[in-house]
Amino acid sequence: MRYEITVFCDMRHFMRFSLLATTALTLAMAGFAPLAQADEGMWLPNQTAGIAKELTEAGLKMDPTKLGDFTAAPLNAIVSLGGCSAAFLSPEGLVATNHHCVYGSIQYNSTPAADYLTNGFLAKTLKDELPAAPGTRIFVIEDLRDVTARMNQGLTPALSGQARYAALDTNRKALIAECEAQANRRCDVRAYFGGASYYLQQQLEIKDVRLVYAPAGGVGNFGGETDNWMWPRHTGDWGFYRAYVAPDGSSAAFAPDNVPYKPKAHLKIAKDGVKTGDFVMVAGFPGVTTRLVTAAEARFSFEKSSPLQQKLLSDYSDLIAKVTAGDPDATIKYASIIKGADNYKKKTLGEIAGADAIDLNGRKERQEAAYRDWVKADPARTAAYGTAITNLDGLVAEDQAAQLDSMRTGTVGRGQLLTAARLAYRFAKEREKPDAARESGYQDRDRRQLTERLTSVERRYVPRVDRALFEAALVEYKQASPAGQDPVFLAKLDAIGVDRLYADTRLADTATRLAWLDKTPAEFEASTDPFIQLAVAMYPADMVREQKSKDRTGRTQAARSVYVAGQIAYEASQGRTLYPDANGSLRFTYGHIKGREKDGQIWTPFTTAAGLLAKQTGKGDFNAPANFIAQLKAGDWGSYAAPELGTLPINYLSTVDITNGNSGSSTLNAKGEFVGLAFDGTLDGVISDWSYEASVNRTIHADSRFMLWTMDKVDGAQRLLKEMGVE
Repeated sequence: MRYEITVFCDMRHFMRFSLLATTALTLAMAGFAPLAQADEGMWLPNQTAGIAKELTEAGLKMDPTKLGDFTAAPLNAIVSLGGCSAAFLSPEGLVATNHHCVYGSIQYNSTPAADYLTNGFLAKTLKDELPAAPGTRIFVIEDLRDVTARMNQGLTPALSGQARYAALDTNRKALIAECEAQANRRCDVRAYFGGASYYLQQQLEIKDVRLVYAPAGGVGNFGGETDNWMWPRHTGDWGFYRAYVAPDGSSAAFAPDNVPYKPKAHLKIAKDGVKTGDFVMVAGFPGVTTRLVTAAEARFSFEKSSPLQQKLLSDYSDLIAKVTAGDPDATIKYASIIKGADNYKKKTLGEIAGADAIDLNGRKERQEAAYRDWVKADPARTAAYGTAITNLDGLVAEDQAAQLDSMRTGTVGRGQLLTAARLAYRFAKEREKPDAARESGYQDRDRRQLTERLTSVERRYVPRVDRALFEAALVEYKQASPAGQDPVFLAKLDAIGVDRLYADTRLADTATRLAWLDKTPAEFEASTDPFIQLAVAMYPADMVREQKSKDRTGRTQAARSVYVAGQIAYEASQGRTLYPDANGSLRFTYGHIKGREKDGQIWTPFTTAAGLLAKQTGKGDFNAPANFIAQLKAGDWGSYAAPELGTLPINYLSTVDITNGNSGSSTLNAKGEFVGLAFDGTLDGVISDWSYEASVNRTIHADSRFMLWTMDKVDGAQRLLKEMGVE
């Protein structure tokens, strides 16, 4: 499944993404024609005019320009959860997304006595709806505007890498501050064309999010890791949140007297389901694709970094399973963490196999050679792009060693109390500066998120489990190169000892942990808490690494922005157009419901109730609840049956182009009506993050009829069905 892992992240990696995405901005903005290949591409809203003909010919039955209108449905019903996508399905702020996107909130509210992970959750009334996990947000898209000129102010070729990074960072924070002067807005500036263009995305931030409904785990996660990234699939991957605001309509933190948010628009539930060959669209916030990286970057990823990542994730997941076995409380607390790790380790294996299957290295090398030969063939082009090509190649090689070290040393971040201490100490150090000069992630605008991240530890932390994970991480840490390790940290840890680290700390207490957000650097430096002492010891080396990373990022932005501009010119010379790589901004993609033939196998486009019943064993990953199975066997489909199938459809395949971040994206029919939720791809198709291959690319959707039938016949969610206008 396209699952997003929630982790404590290093903010410099976020900034690197914001200032140096390898994405290509829509060329429709520059007056070029759209890409000719059907179904490929994640399109920006303002590209609809450029691809109106293609959309209509593909089967769209609404005005294509409405797909670019932020003031009307369907676009302004689409929302982000900050890692997953979702959409409003009622005028009362009801939001539909994937089960695995609300999984963290199900876990956060679960206990052995109230095990919503296993049994599911349904709020009978508004008052029964539960606060989502700390940090959960609903972001309502309002605008996406070009800010390239502002971002480039003060940039000159003479700037060093660090100076260039600093100038871009300063400009970015100024733009965000101006945007967020509007109350309750969350804004961000993202890079396109490798940093040649920038757009600001403005969203309304809704802070009070509540869990409304999720089916039992045996439905929402039917098939588990066995079926993850596989077809055929029979998974009820849906869940519901609700957005709440203050009585005056303003965004506010959770309060008992808050009321449901009234969205400007919501999606209509389609009366008729979809069938084979139908046109469908997916709208959401795809995270990152890497289709424009160099051949050397792709080769490095699949020969070195991806295998290491897969090993680290596999070891992490296996250790969590081992140390939580037989402990229901620990199992619940680490459920969402292990689910994310399992998902990504399987995806990484699929990418590695997929790279070989489509000869990714050879494909990238041939594409790159054609581009570079075109540059060399003309003195003017050589003058324009040659230096950038040389510089980028050198920077890519320079960055690779640092990446491998960072992957190994970063595992110590799995120690949740150490990470909390480092976050709090960094926040204290940054508060010594004016707010505008602070590092992104540690400004006043970030205080609430830091608080929520530190709070969430209380439901996802068991000391003995954390210690086992930390000790295993130390083994990996010490396998990094000597240049990547911090001898001060290791010496301090040896002096403290792991026994004392966990015995003497008070950071496991939430109130104590949060109180450190208000302490001064001097108080940290005088502390006797062992985790605080470790955080203080690690800070100098952290800053050295960060400055080196900023310098590389600045130099890389200067080279890659020119390099990608050359790619655009080359593709145009060949009568082709680059489309936007995903970078977390709002996109839509379209295609058709279509099966696939695969080496002697025929994948039909739909799975049905009969297939689910055939998989049901009552054990492990195939253990749906008894009442659910009884209802399936009764065969009372009513209006939810697919006429051409004669039974209840469960999941279906389409050719739409998605990636991580699209989890929870609403699937729309030709009229823009809701017909399901995208939730996964197939294992051999995940290589599309690197290079699109039409013959293997398929997206898996939960059929809206399966969702509505389960809500009606199994879970008794008539209140929600009525609210969504389902008759």
